[in-house]
Amino acid sequence: MHERETADRHVPVMLERIVEVLSPALAPGGPQPEGAPTDSTDESSGHTPVYVDGTLGMGGHTEAILSACPQAIAVGIDRDPQALRFASARLARFGDRFRPVQAVYDEIGDVLADLGLPGADAVLLDLGVSSLQLDEADRGFAYAQDAPLDMRMDPELPLTAADVLNTYEAPELARVLHEYGEERFARKIAGAVVRDRAQEPFTTSARLVELLRRAIPAASQRSGGHPAKRTFQALRIEVNGELAALASALPATLDSLRLGGRVAVLSYHSLEDRMVKRALAAASRGSAPPGLPVELAEHAPYLRLLGRGGEVPTAAEVEVNPRAASARLRVAMRIRAGAPGELAAQLASADPPSDRKKTPRRPTTRTPRTARKGPPR
Repeated sequence: MHERETADRHVPVMLERIVEVLSPALAPGGPQPEGAPTDSTDESSGHTPVYVDGTLGMGGHTEAILSACPQAIAVGIDRDPQALRFASARLARFGDRFRPVQAVYDEIGDVLADLGLPGADAVLLDLGVSSLQLDEADRGFAYAQDAPLDMRMDPELPLTAADVLNTYEAPELARVLHEYGEERFARKIAGAVVRDRAQEPFTTSARLVELLRRAIPAASQRSGGHPAKRTFQALRIEVNGELAALASALPATLDSLRLGGRVAVLSYHSLEDRMVKRALAAASRGSAPPGLPVELAEHAPYLRLLGRGGEVPTAAEVEVNPRAASARLRVAMRIRAGAPGELAAQLASADPPSDRKKTPRRPTTRTPRTARKGPPR
């Protein structure tokens, strides 16, 4: 299928709401800080608003933002070179207003610096696996079709899902399934995998699905959805280091926001949403020690939460796009400036000690970002 046609198949999640919450930060002259008059935007300031899509995917959200905000430019970040190709074909009509970069979204600060941009006015993080990755059978992300057990978002990553299944000892495999998939039967599944791989290594998703149907009790399969859902999620997160990337991407993203800038995050499972909720909440609280009679400026919150907490898609959207069903959207606005790294330090100090002990691992071999620029424009 032609790349443009492939991209057009994708239905962006909560598209109208994303445009609604991010567009005010992309007005001519850039975002307005908290308390600025509504008519204070200076179109002659020379500032070109910058939108960053940290998880570009098929480019649907970016297309809508560039159409709704004709004065803005967009930086599209994705670790998947195939997604960058498809999105670039879709967004070619915007010319130099769209700038693709192959990177992981926690590298947002370096990406902006390399492009000579001082910061972002609006950032979107649409987490998890993309529709392109789910629909391409040979990528191994979908349990509904047989495929090689790959699951790498970036094909240059060293670890595949087959490697995890065939090399991890049972306790480590059970940990991955329990922590990243919240799988109740993690130890039972891990034991079955270790026994089966002794006869023949795992190479295809169909064989793994068959094992999961045997290992998970029938009653749980009737009430808990597809038996492979949690295991595939866990393997994907382990292979791509998704939670580790998110843990570092959140402070990096918030640090990159200009005063008055906005961030929107779409998450699709409880592990991601808890991390996002905690980070945004920590940055929206003051850091003053208890007992101070007056809150000093250096202790004021960095963010103001926008919207209605964790927003979900409408029933009408889910009917049209079932993949949106588990989505949850959180939005915040930068209301206080700070030195580079200052906000990240506050977020790190706000993490519960138990969470810091369980810092998710990520793949250790990564192609240098400077060698992974997006397709030429």
